[in-house]
Amino acid sequence: MTINSSRIKAPTVADVARQAKVSKAQAARALGGYGSVSEDVLTRVMAAAQSLAYRPNELARSMNTGRSNTLGVIVGDIENPHFGLALRGISDVARQAGYHVLLSNSDETLRVEQDAVRVMLEKQVDGVIIAPCSSRVEDNLHLQQIVADGRVLKLFDRAIPDLGVETIGIDFTPSSREATLALLDAGHRRISYITSMPLEGIYNSTKGLGVTPVAQRVAGMEQAFAQRNVPFDPLMIKGNASSEAAICAIIDALFNSQTSPTALIASDSLIAMSVLREVGHRGLRVPESLSFVMFDNFPWTEIVSPPLSVIAQPVYEMGREAARRIICELREEEAGPMPDFSAQFIQRLSIGRI
Repeated sequence: MTINSSRIKAPTVADVARQAKVSKAQAARALGGYGSVSEDVLTRVMAAAQSLAYRPNELARSMNTGRSNTLGVIVGDIENPHFGLALRGISDVARQAGYHVLLSNSDETLRVEQDAVRVMLEKQVDGVIIAPCSSRVEDNLHLQQIVADGRVLKLFDRAIPDLGVETIGIDFTPSSREATLALLDAGHRRISYITSMPLEGIYNSTKGLGVTPVAQRVAGMEQAFAQRNVPFDPLMIKGNASSEAAICAIIDALFNSQTSPTALIASDSLIAMSVLREVGHRGLRVPESLSFVMFDNFPWTEIVSPPLSVIAQPVYEMGREAARRIICELREEEAGPMPDFSAQFIQRLSIGRI
């Protein structure tokens, strides 16, 4: 038996030039979109390329034009539907504008994020949209490198002071205050907020949380407690909820305490599902024995029993805006003012009176 291992050779620029009856340099300029060629040459080259099923060498094109038509996106946890929805918004706009998206997951770890940025720069992406895992300038030399390399950088969800880079995000303080007021007015005093953000030791103040959505959410809670003249217990702020095992340990600690909470606020939908599973294992029912609020509003939050009170965010729209603004900057077009994105507290049936 004879095995034919020969391959059909992919058409080259020289093949296109030969069929179009133009020089190789003219064909390269027409196919690469750089330099100047006449309408006649452009028409002939494109017709020849289509006839030969020519596929451009994107690496060579990027070397010639300095552009790869690729955007890098780095998020903390792609398993989190929050980032999945944002990525959909980014991808929809990017695709319409002729850009590809290269995705990386940082796992909310600085070292992994730094490595992801290095790979993005090696891949010659035109710009990067990132949800940074740290808001400290000293942790973000790798982000400064993106700008130093002539790439465009946009921050998603989380700002970094003094970096001088635009952030597409929300101030969660008002919506967090409103949700906490609803719990306080229902008689709750021991309200615990659970987040995956790393915390060392006991929570002290929002200053230790940096310029982050978590800091805004806790600030909103503290404002609500002060508004109702109710003492705020910092022991109710629980961080490090980064896995099911960690969430189980947090729930154990909370409900084995003499001052167990009567209400829980989950920082995202992944944490919410794990928390609801854990409290269910302990025979606690929402809202009869425990009230519950979560950040992010997904369809399942309305169809579970009871429907969950949520703080909704325009995540898809924010993703679209992040992509639109980075592409505008790449094309040296005016992006216009930043939309006023805001979160909205939606009260459903998961808050009970005590």
